[in-house]
Amino acid sequence: MSAPGTPAVPDRAAPTAAPVVAVVGPTATGKSDLAIDLALALDPAEIVNADAFQLYRGMDVGTAKVPPGARRGVPHHQLDVLDPSEDASVARYQEAARADLDAIAGRGARAVVVGGSGLYVRALLDHMDFPGTDPRVRERLEARAETEGRRALHAELARIDPRAAESIGPHNTRRIVRALEVIELTGQPYTANLPRQEYVRPAVQIGLDCDREVLDARVARRVERMWDAGLLAEVRALASPAQGGAGPGLGATAARAVGYAEVLACWRGELSEDGAREAVVANTRRLARKQMGWFGRDPRVHWLDAGSPTLLQDALRVVRDADAGALPAPEAGPVRRRLGS
Repeated sequence: MSAPGTPAVPDRAAPTAAPVVAVVGPTATGKSDLAIDLALALDPAEIVNADAFQLYRGMDVGTAKVPPGARRGVPHHQLDVLDPSEDASVARYQEAARADLDAIAGRGARAVVVGGSGLYVRALLDHMDFPGTDPRVRERLEARAETEGRRALHAELARIDPRAAESIGPHNTRRIVRALEVIELTGQPYTANLPRQEYVRPAVQIGLDCDREVLDARVARRVERMWDAGLLAEVRALASPAQGGAGPGLGATAARAVGYAEVLACWRGELSEDGAREAVVANTRRLARKQMGWFGRDPRVHWLDAGSPTLLQDALRVVRDADAGALPAPEAGPVRRRLGS
């Protein structure tokens, strides 16, 4: 699952002392380019992908995956590890990507994580557990919700885990059932299994910020490049005949990816080709707002101007401060950037 060609272990201090560097933020801000620049500057370093859709083989143009020839010799991990027919799993990603971090540290290299899938970034860097499921327990609780009503189950949840009941509310049957299932399976409050903004190993997050108008223009140019690079042909090669293509088929997760969902809708007759292209632009911009909202709620992210001519130097300064333990403590509460305000 990891790329070949690992660098030699250098003669230096224990590799675990160096914080993992994560480059995060909205799509089209240049995260991949900065990650490669950082990896080269921090040599030896290797990149770990944290973009959910770049896990898929063949989904290259529509995910803006950096081609192998443009990776400048930097090893990349967690790219092309799933067939498009498979459903992605955050829990599986966490296990595999953390193994990559361990292996990179064992080689004496620095790990540079890059991606805009907030849940995947947190699953990799933060304390986040994924309690299992038990179909029998789930079915029993769902049957009780049908016969006793969701308010009765919510009242039970309020007795055994008041914080969970307060956060879920009495109307979300699915989440109430899940909370009670986790409590029964783990013997712990549901809230004990929720993610915490607490790194499992030393890390520093660098966020790329961008004015809305500038980012909107970047998105439009990116979609134009994707169209010119053959996005329609890529989707056709992956989609099944029933989906309008000639390939093995896109699974439920892959078919929801921005760029792929709109092309599939075009082939179903729901959009014209021009309409699909406009929808890709609009939905990519919407995705960027969502990503900025997600990362903007994390006060540990150190934000930099994506358009700065000294971006690499600015990022290296953040890394040096993190290495020296000289970064300022995160401010209390979320730090909302321009796109998230």
